[in-house]
Amino acid sequence: MLKRLRRRPILWLVVAAVVVVAVLAVVLIWWLTRDDAPPSVDLQAAVSTLDDDGGAATATVEPDSTPTPVPSAVPATAEPTATVPTALADAVEPEAAPALEGVSGLWTVDTSIGEFSYEDSTGTFVGFRVDEELASIGSTTAVGRTPVVTGSITIDGETVTAVTVEADMSAITTNDSRRDRPVQTALNTAEFPTAVFTLTEPIDLGPDPDSGNPISTTAVGELTVKGITQPVQIALEAQLVDDTVVVVGSTEIVFSDYDVSVPRVPIVLSAEDHGIVELQLFFARNP
Repeated sequence: MLKRLRRRPILWLVVAAVVVVAVLAVVLIWWLTRDDAPPSVDLQAAVSTLDDDGGAATATVEPDSTPTPVPSAVPATAEPTATVPTALADAVEPEAAPALEGVSGLWTVDTSIGEFSYEDSTGTFVGFRVDEELASIGSTTAVGRTPVVTGSITIDGETVTAVTVEADMSAITTNDSRRDRPVQTALNTAEFPTAVFTLTEPIDLGPDPDSGNPISTTAVGELTVKGITQPVQIALEAQLVDDTVVVVGSTEIVFSDYDVSVPRVPIVLSAEDHGIVELQLFFARNP
């Protein structure tokens, strides 16, 4: 009888330990495989970055606390001030710089706006989204993004005549550092570090593109990844906000078209051979 009583506390301790281990295992699996993918690109979310940054800086002039001295009365005998003839004054005054016409001109990618992190990328970036099926967990989305982006757009009135965007794929960040190396290997960034999009057809912006209203359009061009170039059409949304053009867009691609094998890790049962390439770009007017 005494032995049975002694065994019960030990049995309860063993049961409690098993339960604790099981709970910790579930929590660990959830932590490593939870679907914490950031949301897809969104124009209004990108535009709000400019509001959070306070928009264009405005200089504030502090009032001068020193009293302005009162000028002494001009003596009656003072010499009259010479007056420059109007025609001569117009000739010597500097010519005013011509006003910029709407959105026309050259705009370059601005990476100084917002911040970059996997969880909350508020600045310029280019990236991908791939659906995966994980063991004992279910579906999830793998996302990778790079903030190292350069490029420009040329606008002539209501038409975008040229676009070139280059993204450094060797700087891609994912939600798990264990994914990063397989992604770099799949893209062969050691030999082909840059992905490039080039516009091949003009983009019609519609009437009054400098109104500041959102614009939805499609960019037809060529995407080069891993040294392979394929035609693509990217659905775009754009908006002029003060002196910044905000652009977001996405397109679906088949990775095998670019000789890219989807990277796998042991817990991944399957991964789609197609995915979404997305971009969020801020352009500043080139002076």
